[in-house]
This record gives sequence, structure tokens and C-alpha cells, in this order.
Amino acid sequence: MANTDSLVHTNIEKPNWLTIIVFSLFHVGAVAALFQFTWENFWIALATYWVCISWGIGMGYHRLLTHRGFKAPVWFERFLACCGAASLEGGPIFWVATHRVHHQKSDKPGDPHSPRDGAWWAHLIWMCVGDAKHSDTQGLSKYAPDLARDPFMVWLNNWHWVPLVTIGVASLAYGGLDLMLWTVCLRVTLGLHATWLVNSATHLWGARRFETTDDSRNNWWVALLTFGEGWHNNHHAHPVSARHGLAWYELDMTYIQLWLLEKIGVIEGLQVASVGGYIPVRKAA
Repeated sequence: MANTDSLVHTNIEKPNWLTIIVFSLFHVGAVAALFQFTWENFWIALATYWVCISWGIGMGYHRLLTHRGFKAPVWFERFLACCGAASLEGGPIFWVATHRVHHQKSDKPGDPHSPRDGAWWAHLIWMCVGDAKHSDTQGLSKYAPDLARDPFMVWLNNWHWVPLVTIGVASLAYGGLDLMLWTVCLRVTLGLHATWLVNSATHLWGARRFETTDDSRNNWWVALLTFGEGWHNNHHAHPVSARHGLAWYELDMTYIQLWLLEKIGVIEGLQVASVGGYIPVRKAA
């Protein structure tokens, strides 16, 4: 099942050397960070990981911008999008377009990252071949027309590296090169692999509560690494639901934070599924 969808590739046999070099440098920096351990570096990097993966990717790119599982004021939506961009996973239009295509064609021809094409393909290789589409805002707009109408999202998609550079400069100014290695290289590398595991591991290993048309599975250890994104079979069965961990034992830290944000009035219209079906908690006014 070769993937030739123009969303990601024009020539899957052509190495994308820019992506390969950037990923390699970040992995080298991640290893170097381990030799510069301090508790301050650790806790700052962990907090940055939480903000960028739970808030940026899980809450922002995924549950809000891709699936509209809740409503948020413009300032908060843009803040979450900036957190997502700081994860080095591309701009919001690229990320949302790719994920929407994944849902439309999950584990079928045209899925950008199905393990049916190989576990390593789904985890990493799909990004390392063909031509990068990160800043092809015009081409991506047909998959994410709602975001393409927002000038800020268009700007962020074209300049998605700015939030990460900002974190790097701030880390360098506060704690020097050692801290930057932790908050940029190590944090980004771990965050990338955690997110990539949702593409690979949760379509290979785990339990299936719902008989979806794809291979999605609920994987507890991926859920721990991604603050709830590993309950992937639940998500594919109810993609609009902002809650992925549906049973009491399925820890979903991103949903817990969303629940608290709704309680204090930051967001509204939080959509929630149950084990038995889709249940909107309440509709936004």
C-alpha cells in the first residue's frame, strides 16, 4: 500500500535531506543534553514538554484545531497554536491537514502514516522522503480551509519555527547552552517520538474497544507519554470528542485540564464521548 498522496510527497523515493539533517542534529543535541544534567534543567524542560505536547499538540493542534472538540476565545486558540508550533511538528495548517487526511483514509491508500506500509514508515520515514509541504499553505488549504482563512494561522504556518527559536533564545539567555540543550534538543526529540508513537504504536499494539474501520488501538504507555493521546481507538471511534480516555482507568491529563478550563470559563462547548456513545456535555451559548 504505497502512499503517494500529494499532501506529503511528490516522490517517495527522494530523500528529504533538510528534514533528515534537522532530525539528526536534534537527536545529537538530545544525547549531549544527558551529559549536562541538573535538576533545574530537568524541571524546566519537563514543564516545557508539558506545555508543548499536552497544551500545544493534544489540546491545541489536535482536539481544538483539527476536530473542534471545544470552543475557545481567539487569544487562547492562538496561544495553543504557538505552543504546538514549538514542538517542531510543523505549522497548524500542515499539522491539521495531515491529521484530517489520516482520519479520512486511516490505514487505507492515501493515509500519510499507516503502519500497514511499515512500522518505521509510520513512525518516522514518511517525513524523511519526498518534498516538505510545511509552508505550502495554498496547497494545504483544501484540507484546512477554516485555518487558511485566519491570517494569524497562515503566518504561523509559514513561520512555524519562530516559537521554538524564541524558547531557545530565552533558554540560552537564562541558563546557557546546557539549558537550551534540555528545553530545545532533548525536549523536542522526546516530544517528537511520543507523537510519532501515536502514528505507529497505537495502530499496532493495544486493545480495541470499538470496531472501527482502521487498526487504531488504545495503548496505555503511549497515553502516559502524550497526556492522553494514546487512547487512539476511542478517538477514532469518536473523533470530535475532546475526551479520549473514556473509562475511569484511562488517564487523560489533557481532558482533565480542558474540564478545569471549562469550569473557570476559559473555554466552552466541551464535547465528550462515553464508552457507549457520543454525549455532548453541553452546547456553547
